[in-house]
Amino acid sequence: MSYDTFRHFADSWGLIYLFVLFVGVIVFLLRPGARQKADDAAQIPFRED
Repeated sequence: MSYDTFRHFADSWGLIYLFVLFVGVIVFLLRPGARQKADDAAQIPFRED
């Protein structure tokens, strides 16, 4: 795969892939029930053994 071919692929499909990944992460973080799990994970360092 030459540099020009890779560059063309990255300019077209790479951008679409990264955009879909970004939207997927946002949807994952804003899903119902995510706040409770995030708050629980944030409190892990402060828990006493």
